Amino acid sequence: MIHVRSVLRLVGLLTLVLSGSMLLTTLAILAWFGMQPTELAAKKALLVTVAAGVVIGLALWLVGYGRKAYLGRREALLLVAISWLIGAALAGMPYRMWALFASADDHQFSSMVSCYFEAMSGLTTTGATVLGDVSALPRALLLWRATTHWLGGLGIVVLFVAVLPTLGVGGKRLFQIEAPGPASQGVRPRIRETARMLWLIYLVLTVAQVMLLWSAGMNIFDAVCHTFATMATGGFSTAGASVGAFDSIAIDTIVIVFMLLAGVNFGVYYLVLRGKARAAWRDPELRLYLLILLVATLIVAWDIHGRPVVLMTGGTGEAAGVGEAIRYGAFQVVAVQTTTGFCTADFDRWGVLSRGVLVVLMFVGASAGSTGGGIKVIRCFIALKVLLAEFERVFRPNVVRTVNVGRWSVDPELKLTTLAYVLGVGALFAIGTFVLMMIEPGLDLTSAATASAATLNNVGPGLGDVGAVKNYGWFSGPSKILLSLLMALGRLEIFAILVLLMPSFWRGE
Repeated sequence: MIHVRSVLRLVGLLTLVLSGSMLLTTLAILAWFGMQPTELAAKKALLVTVAAGVVIGLALWLVGYGRKAYLGRREALLLVAISWLIGAALAGMPYRMWALFASADDHQFSSMVSCYFEAMSGLTTTGATVLGDVSALPRALLLWRATTHWLGGLGIVVLFVAVLPTLGVGGKRLFQIEAPGPASQGVRPRIRETARMLWLIYLVLTVAQVMLLWSAGMNIFDAVCHTFATMATGGFSTAGASVGAFDSIAIDTIVIVFMLLAGVNFGVYYLVLRGKARAAWRDPELRLYLLILLVATLIVAWDIHGRPVVLMTGGTGEAAGVGEAIRYGAFQVVAVQTTTGFCTADFDRWGVLSRGVLVVLMFVGASAGSTGGGIKVIRCFIALKVLLAEFERVFRPNVVRTVNVGRWSVDPELKLTTLAYVLGVGALFAIGTFVLMMIEPGLDLTSAATASAATLNNVGPGLGDVGAVKNYGWFSGPSKILLSLLMALGRLEIFAILVLLMPSFWRGE
């Protein structure tokens, strides 16, 4: 039997945490911009949502009041799934309330489905948007969009575990389900200490990037918003032309470095902090992650070299020299593989080879234990080694070959789980593509496939009608709901939500 009241109590507490974050965002905007008339409707929308969130959170918490919160494996799975699905609804309310208070009846945010899509994209750090002219939004909403990224980067559930000491073993179950990767392992013995350490590292990197972007010429507001999006590998920008709007080599370089850092397993940083830099460097996933980025950058740079590059601002430069090819190629490769989704050039106009590399990188993704999405480098590595081992068995059936990753061998259970996950991603990608083409008459295969891949892998932009200079606002309501579900499935690594569809899960068998 599932202890539903315990789950609802903890969902209530999570709702209060999210409402508190919204209140801090409102206070930050008041400190920055005071009572500017253009911000009043947005501030009112945030405050109304905070009030609603507090009421809902307290009501859910009171449902389970007086009972000790029990978190078995089923309860933890249900809590994580509900938290993201309900959290996106609450996070999307300020958008809808702003459209109501500002009388923006013809705006995308006049539709609650579009607001839910935008909020889910923020919390899952996907970065897909329904908006065309992002810069037209009040700065209060722009900051809230960026904050949803930052909260979702390491996960609102991990934050929950970090700040609440009463979860005990249940906290460990929550962390293992929420933290991305095939083998979620703590960097310290106690799971709450682990969550706190991860958030401390996350916070230090965030502050460092804000300072660097500010020193490179960004104003402090843009620096904060772009840092939140970078460290979460999200991709929401304050400008319609994304990072390309700033047209700065210094800013591009800083963003590249921090996107790369955000895509590394955060456990590696803990090893470095403990003075075990050599052990960190021996991590096979880290080496493979950097190798893939290097090789992909060289391929893309070689492909676009000598061709005009269409910038996000709309300008078409001269034929790209070596420097320009490396600059734009490296930025887009890192942005796509880390699933950040920032853009400095319209990569949809690049050659077939470059676009093909970027689509492959969408699926590969970042490292396990990072804020990035995708299948994860280590899973791809394990799946490839298992496949090669099976090929060898065809002509050498008597040879028993152990699948090794670095210095450790992969046990049969992990091999099976990895292959099941890769197969599951492939199946969901195909289903998503097929259903989109059924819902949207006339939708071409490239747009449908990359929309499915970009949302499932939490990348953001795709190709065709969802390319770098396009958005998702033109999709119908049912398609946006489907894409929102794909985002949640990708962020929670599919199984945490799909198990809820199994009758045996609810029967407690």
